[in-house]
Parts: sequence; structure tokens; C-alpha cells
Amino acid sequence: MKNIFKSIGPAIIVAAVVLGPGSILTSSKVGATFGVLGLPVIAGATVLMIAMVALAARLGAVYERSLCDELAARLGRPVAVAIGLTLFVLVAFFQSSNNIALIGGVEPLFGDEPLGFTARCSILVVANLLIIGVLYLLRDLYRSVESMMKLLMGMMTVAFLLNFVVIFSKPRSYEPIAPTGDLDWLPLIGMIGTTFSVGGAFYQAYLIKEKGWGPSDVREAFADSVLSITLLGSITTVIMLTSWRVFYGHPNPVELATVGDVARQLEPLFGSAAKVIFCLGILAGALSSFLVNALIGGTVMSDSIGKGSHLRDRWPLHLTAIALLVGMSVAIASLAKEGSTVHLIMIAQALTVLGIPALAAALIYLGTRNELQGERRISRGIIGLAVVGFCVSCVLAAMTAVNVYGKLNPPVSAAQAASTRTNVSWDS
Repeated sequence: MKNIFKSIGPAIIVAAVVLGPGSILTSSKVGATFGVLGLPVIAGATVLMIAMVALAARLGAVYERSLCDELAARLGRPVAVAIGLTLFVLVAFFQSSNNIALIGGVEPLFGDEPLGFTARCSILVVANLLIIGVLYLLRDLYRSVESMMKLLMGMMTVAFLLNFVVIFSKPRSYEPIAPTGDLDWLPLIGMIGTTFSVGGAFYQAYLIKEKGWGPSDVREAFADSVLSITLLGSITTVIMLTSWRVFYGHPNPVELATVGDVARQLEPLFGSAAKVIFCLGILAGALSSFLVNALIGGTVMSDSIGKGSHLRDRWPLHLTAIALLVGMSVAIASLAKEGSTVHLIMIAQALTVLGIPALAAALIYLGTRNELQGERRISRGIIGLAVVGFCVSCVLAAMTAVNVYGKLNPPVSAAQAASTRTNVSWDS
């Protein structure tokens, strides 16, 4: 057991970043809307994520150069830049959801009334500047992050398991009623995107090199991938089942439009303090994933343009700071519009699915090169699951594009269209 726990490292960072506040809120929404129907989705996404993380870990161990350097040498630097830019944009969207979740964790602590736009912006600016300061001041960045993520995952596991046991030890106070009408599929797509995160898996190859693992550590890297991502899927399952038990089929359904609404699922364990405790957890989760999520985009983007891929290099730090500022700007632009905080988070999470096919294709390409023979060879099982993951990502990308477009551009009735035409004519 001691050797197993020692082998856990790089993938636990990926798991902790993927299991951020947006993932918690999205899986809660899925449990409330779809109930246990979300279980096979989580199981399938977890298996695909294990395969992708294991593939990336193997590539990081057997290749001497970084992934983008390998792509540049084989396909040209523009291809590597395209991959780096894709991941950088995905990180910006994901980072915006972390910013929005930070507001969601802070706001309920000041009462039921929402904070003003100026106060929200001030909180985000101060938080991001503090994180940027930490980025440049930490000396051994990898070791500090790995230790923090192990502690974070352990705390989340204990907290959600305790709440899960308490909730299922008590009978339901109502008879569940199956939901009627059209279901909103966006939370389900968002949950797949947050569990099956090829962007996080892609970064596993870089974490393997930061850890110092090579071809002789392939077995440890595989164990790390399986254990860490299984833990990710297990916690997501517990959160979803907890929400199912509390919210699904309730005669007086909760909209789950705010963090305070979702915090009610902690009431069986913490009573009236549930809202404060849940909001503090969301706040801690947002802050803990702030830095590493931005590091993913900054490091890979720096590597793609040939400016270095190690955390001791300056360009990855500079681009990470830019990713933090871009995510903050996107979040402020989102908060400038009236709407549900949880809904904004789900849209940001679902948009991350759009860039997955390109990243999955890059991993599969590097994993099927002819020179990978003998001990360096990637197993057919991992490659096969990775190909399945690529196909799933293509389907999700198409579904997400249609769904998000419909959310952002709702249909206009004939009366509204006539009113709009009248107003335009009047203004003219």
C-alpha cells in the first residue's frame, strides 16, 4: 500500500483540477434532473479518461522530448501551435467557470442579496492578482501543487462520503415524481466534458516529466492514472447520487440556480450551517484549481511556440498569468449579463468539449508511431479506448455546438419579431 500511495502523483493533480467547482455543480444538476440515469455516463467517461491519462503518461515517459516538440518535429511547428492555442482557449473557458464559481462561493456568505457588479469584479481582480503572485514566488512549484492536490482530494472524499452515508441512512420525506416535459441536456454534456477531460489528460505527459519519471517508471505511471482517475469518477458519482437522493422527483423542485440552492444537499449532515460550509468548499475548490488549470494552458502554449515546457522556465509562467487574466475577463463579461451563475458555469464547462477531438487525435497520433516498439510500445487496449474516446468527443462536440447555440440564441416568437421590427423602424 505504501508503494501504491507513493506512485500517486501527477494524475492526482489532473483529477483535482478536473473535479473543480464547475464539476461539482454540474454533477449535482445531473443528479437532480436525470437521477441514476447519469451513472452509466459517469462510468463510461471515467473509463475513457483513464485510457487517455494512461496514454499521455506513457508518452511522457517514453519520449525524450515534450509532446508539442514531438508534434513540431513530425508535422511542423504550425500544427504544434494549433494544439497549444486550442488548449489555451479551452483553459480560458474553464478558468472563467472557476472565476464564476469563486463569486458563487463568496456571495452567499454576505447574505441572500447578490453583490453588485463592482464588488464582484473587485473580488475577481484581487483573487487573480494573488494567484499570479503565488505563481512567481513559489520555488518548487510542482511539489507544492502535488502535495496540495493530494490533501484536497482526501478532504473532498471524506466530506462527500460522510454526507452520502448520512443522507442514505434516512428515508425520503416524499414520494419521487418522474420529471415531465423537455429535459435540459446541457448539464449531462457538461458532466461528460468535465470527467472526460482530454485537456487535463494531455497535460499528464508534462507532469510526468516534472515528476522525473522515465521508461523505467511506466508501471508506476499507469497505477497513478488508474487510481487517481477512479477516485475522480467515484467522487463525482457520490455527488450525483447525493443530489439524486435530495432533489430528484421532488414535488417542489429546486431550480438549482444558485450555489445556495445546491448547498441544501449538505443539510442532512450539517443542518443550518450547510450553506456556509458548502460555499466555503466551493471557494476552496475554485482557488485550488485556479493556478494548475491556468498552468495547463500556459505550459502547453509555451511548449508549442518553442519557449520551454518546464515550470522553471519563464515563458510558461508568463503565459499562465495571461491565461488567468483572460479567464477573469471572460468571467467579468459573463457576470455583466443577468443570469444564473450555475447556468453560466455549465455553458463554460460544456464549451470545453469543443476542442477535445484535436487533442485526442494528437495523443493517438503520437501513441501509434512505428518507433514505439518493445518496452516503449503502447498497448492496443489503451489505443483502442483512446480511439473510442476520440469518436465520443466528436459526437459531443457536435451536440455541444448545437445545444450552446440554442441556449445563447433562443427562438424568437412572431410577436417578438414584429415588436423588434417596429422598434427598429421607430428608432430609424
